[in-house]
Amino acid sequence: MRTLLLVILLAALSPARGEEVDISGSLDLQVRAFWQDPAWVGQDGRSLQGAMVSTTEFRWRNKDGNQRTSFIPYLRWDATDEERNLVDLKEAYWAIEGDDYEVLVGNNTVFWGVTESVHLVDTINQTDFAGDIDGEDKLGQPMISLALQRDWGEISAFVMPYFRERTFASVDGRFRPPLPVDTDKPLYESSSAENRVDLALRYSHYFGDVDIGLHAFSGTSREPRFVPAADGQMLLPVYDQIDQVGIDLQYTKDAWLWKLEAIARDGVSHSFAAAVGGFEYTLYQVSETSADVGVLLEVQYDGRNEFEPVSINDNDVFVGARLAVNDIQDTTVLAGVAYDVDTGETFVNIEAERRFGDDWFAELRVRAFSGAGQGDATYWLRADDYVQLNIARYF
Repeated sequence: MRTLLLVILLAALSPARGEEVDISGSLDLQVRAFWQDPAWVGQDGRSLQGAMVSTTEFRWRNKDGNQRTSFIPYLRWDATDEERNLVDLKEAYWAIEGDDYEVLVGNNTVFWGVTESVHLVDTINQTDFAGDIDGEDKLGQPMISLALQRDWGEISAFVMPYFRERTFASVDGRFRPPLPVDTDKPLYESSSAENRVDLALRYSHYFGDVDIGLHAFSGTSREPRFVPAADGQMLLPVYDQIDQVGIDLQYTKDAWLWKLEAIARDGVSHSFAAAVGGFEYTLYQVSETSADVGVLLEVQYDGRNEFEPVSINDNDVFVGARLAVNDIQDTTVLAGVAYDVDTGETFVNIEAERRFGDDWFAELRVRAFSGAGQGDATYWLRADDYVQLNIARYF
């Protein structure tokens, strides 16, 4: 892996005639404001907490256009929670392409999914939970992948020789259970631990207005469950072996987008199914302006029992709206609320983005939890409502 990273970096920084090199990046300042006192002993009680994030992208393509490398180091420093400090390679790969195939070796980030509120089928990369609780932040995954393009669709195969553990907040941090997670002592069902080889296969294609993806995965679950440590002071993450198949569908018709993600998994104690489905309907050029407004509705179901990793998306209804102003600043707003019809728990999420000039970007996030009783899935987050402002400078 060290040799591969050196080759990628040298290729990106030492171009020959006719080769393409692109270097870019950003420096982000993150400030979170909490308006409630922390719920658990040991958590930092400061209402304002800050972090710095640096992302640099080196991309290279040879003059024939059939080989490319990508090297994207990601650095995060948090002023409050040392477990949020992170050095990661989102991408660090070499790829060769033919007319109908691609081979990729190295770290990569692969996204699967079509729905808005939860991505059940997105199973390749590990979640950077210390980075953000929405599950959208991912860690780079070491892999060898092969993609074959045919008239009847694309087949992608993945061999993943090393497992990435999920990140969690420290004793000081917000967004943690009553007992902090000890990330230094993970437990594995496989005797090979993090060196167990995971396998995945995906088929994707379109039929008229329908886009479809089918996948199969066998390996270490990206979702850990937890057991108490021997001293009862910490929780230990347990990574089990799973087999999973899934489907994602999107049907586009005029202003309608109909979406579905569903999985069936052979888990820790039993086999179960989970699904999320709904629609997004877009109103274009509202009130004779350039702005578009999308209305979203999704229903979530998860059939796992109490012995499986906890899911907060088990029987929820998500309602939201998306505003795209379509101005030169790329102003967008996404707002939604997920409501658990069994327990009455609610999760409110608002995200607004806007570019300033050519090099500056701002993002505002508001997240709040309510209605959870003791024993409910979001009870441990009940005091972690917050507002976050991100200011990024691109170069």
